[in-house]
Amino acid sequence: MKNFLLISLFLILVCQLNAQTPETKTAQAIRIYGKVTDAETKKPAPSASVQLVKYKTATQVPAPMAGMLSRSNGDFDFDNIVFTDSLTLIISAIGYNDFKQDVVRKGNLSELDLGNIKIAPQAKVLQDVTITASKPALQMDIDKKVFNVDKSLTSTGGTAIDVMKNIPSVTVDVDGNVQLRNASPQIFVDGRPTILTLDQIPADNIEKVELVTNPSAKFDAASTGGIINVVLKKNRRSGLNGIASVSAGSPKILAGNLNLNLRQGKFNFFVSGNHNESGGRAKGTTFRQNKSNGVINDYFNQYSVNERLRNFNSLRFGVDYFLDNRNTFSVTQNLVKGDFSNNENQEQIYYDSLQRLDRTGIRSSDGENSFYRSSTQVVFTHKYAKAGKQLTADANFNTGNGDNFTFINNTFFNPDGTSYSSPNQVRNSGNNNNNQVTVQVDFVNPIGENAKLEAGVRSYSQKSTSLFNAFALSQGGIETKLPLSNNYKFQENVNALYATYSNKIKTFAYQAGLRIETSKFDGELVDKTQKFGYNYPAKLKNIWDALFPSVFLTKTIGKDEDIQINYTRRIRRPNFWQLNPFIDINDPLNLRQGNPGLKPEFRNSFEFNYSKNYKGGNFLGAIYYRNSVNDITQYSDTITTEQYQQLNNAAVDPNAILNTFINSQSENTLGADLTLQQKIAKNFDIVPNINLQYRKVNADVNNADVSNEGFNWEAKLTANYKISAVKSWLFNNLGFQLTGEYESPEVIPQGKRKEQYSVDFAMRKDFLKDKKGTLTFSINDVFNTRRFGVIYDTENFYQDSYRRWNVRSFRVTFSYKFGSSKLSLFKRNDRQERNDDDNEGNAAQ
Repeated sequence: MKNFLLISLFLILVCQLNAQTPETKTAQAIRIYGKVTDAETKKPAPSASVQLVKYKTATQVPAPMAGMLSRSNGDFDFDNIVFTDSLTLIISAIGYNDFKQDVVRKGNLSELDLGNIKIAPQAKVLQDVTITASKPALQMDIDKKVFNVDKSLTSTGGTAIDVMKNIPSVTVDVDGNVQLRNASPQIFVDGRPTILTLDQIPADNIEKVELVTNPSAKFDAASTGGIINVVLKKNRRSGLNGIASVSAGSPKILAGNLNLNLRQGKFNFFVSGNHNESGGRAKGTTFRQNKSNGVINDYFNQYSVNERLRNFNSLRFGVDYFLDNRNTFSVTQNLVKGDFSNNENQEQIYYDSLQRLDRTGIRSSDGENSFYRSSTQVVFTHKYAKAGKQLTADANFNTGNGDNFTFINNTFFNPDGTSYSSPNQVRNSGNNNNNQVTVQVDFVNPIGENAKLEAGVRSYSQKSTSLFNAFALSQGGIETKLPLSNNYKFQENVNALYATYSNKIKTFAYQAGLRIETSKFDGELVDKTQKFGYNYPAKLKNIWDALFPSVFLTKTIGKDEDIQINYTRRIRRPNFWQLNPFIDINDPLNLRQGNPGLKPEFRNSFEFNYSKNYKGGNFLGAIYYRNSVNDITQYSDTITTEQYQQLNNAAVDPNAILNTFINSQSENTLGADLTLQQKIAKNFDIVPNINLQYRKVNADVNNADVSNEGFNWEAKLTANYKISAVKSWLFNNLGFQLTGEYESPEVIPQGKRKEQYSVDFAMRKDFLKDKKGTLTFSINDVFNTRRFGVIYDTENFYQDSYRRWNVRSFRVTFSYKFGSSKLSLFKRNDRQERNDDDNEGNAAQ
């Protein structure tokens, strides 16, 4: 159909050019018109390609005279046609046999009516049948992987976090933080930065997820850990189309989602709304030894239970306006509101050096926080007449704010149950605001058959404020403001331009690119009038801090078989929480604090990729090496006496660990990432993935060597099976999915992260006419084993702990697809429609 439209527009151009020739001025021209109808139903046949051609008798090569698409009532007409004896009418339409007829002029009339022309349906026409091309769950290219979310049964009715758990090479920790090959990637939504977290994006709104492990110079330089791009659904099929779903489960799971799309003429409207709430009761433990010069002073055990409830509501809507076949203007608005509550109870047990009970404690923490996010995207796309040549300009505006409140009460008791000390009570409250603006222009220009030049500019600006107040409450009701209170603000600006050139010579392809990116961060502790930040490059002699080259070399070595070597240089800038000096005291034994003095880290990445497609599957293997200078890494130590005195009455332990961030000297990682997508049988396929790494961290803190190195690996297996039982309505096309994941222990500067493993299961049944209804049952974390554990082993303390955020959950989701290509939002008469057709033809010129 697209080819018919292009041909028709081209013929209109030719017709109008011919109308301006001297021949037209001197020879007699006539108007030819008629109507295209269905030979069986006798109804009009709209959007049929109608062409007038003139055959040159010597070569029998057709010369186009005029062309158009039949209108909604089947009408067509051609003005100013210079009549010849060799004029032929050709009509083509999807689902119909081609029609060809010689045009014979009758008399010397100025108009020629060809009447109702009947076109016959093809011998076999499928009616009321939707044919859908089935995409594989994972599409693997040599430079990226594309995960189609519709194939992820276990994430149905969940969030983007549930989607990430099913993607090879991607892991999710207990706090919902995502890692790609054990590095923190940059998260994009529709190719642009976002202030949304992954648990704020409904899984049912996601079309696909793109993984770019080693981005070229075209992409943001702040992507040392790669890029994960979440592409949201946007349907552009004609008429009204939509999908509605509702989910319920345990613990306290309730969700609903509605996606609507209306395409008519030059407009495409889309809207989606989502509600998602979930709860859970998560447990955690900590076993601690406090030491002096390697000798144990005392012991501490902690057991916690956290009851949480999360509630998200989101609304996304927008419009695409097709000015003509080469220009599109799009506006998208996304709104998200969330409310959280956390009620945690901790049992604390203190022992002396001989493991005799010294005292106990009970700590309760009740917290509530809410947030609001708004994201606006404006995009203009212009496609040139030259195939592949395109200009895209867009602007993204992200805003958000939030409020939080926490009340903490800590009571201590002697071994006999009497009061050990006065209770510690703390009241925390805070609010924050965040604004982001991104403006970007990209240009693509093919040069010859295989070469291509890409270039662009980008400007990013972020402003953020955070106000946090903490008060210790005495028994008399007097509040004392604690030093951990802070009033913090910052502004970050990043400006960039890039250019890449790619070409292919026989079986060898290459791409070279350079990105120039300057960055500036200005932070301030308002109450303390303390300023900090960075500026890269600070001086012209440091220009290398602003240059980020990339080189990709690809060689085809066989049928569907390629190898690639690539190199990129990237930067990782510290984020808000890594810089914010605010001390989080929700866990009295494990405090967390940012470091305002952090500097960005620079990473050089090398990859060797091998890709092979074969009958029944494909394989992608990568060997990679990463070298990072000023690597941002976590560092932990017991709080000093001075720090404890500042936090007195804040319900913290005198031997609490303060977790912060430092710049290590370097970090080197050598790894291999292997992914196979294999069809075992007609209805059974598996996707195994394994990632092997050897990591070495070189770090020095206050002249103390905290370097560490070691080997770790992770594996993931996804299996899909569908039953084929034509005689059984219940079991036919019943699908099953099983996903298992294992992460081995991993070294960190002062210890190691403990192993993690989990299994997810789901089954799905499509039913109703044309499979419009779908019922999905899923279990996340079947054996309730997904938890995060870490061991610290230093001269001052040894600690073995684990904690959880999500717990095993059960979910049932029903979804229903609907649509009608006949729905008309705008009522137009024939004259309006004819004018639109003429305008489209003129715009195409």
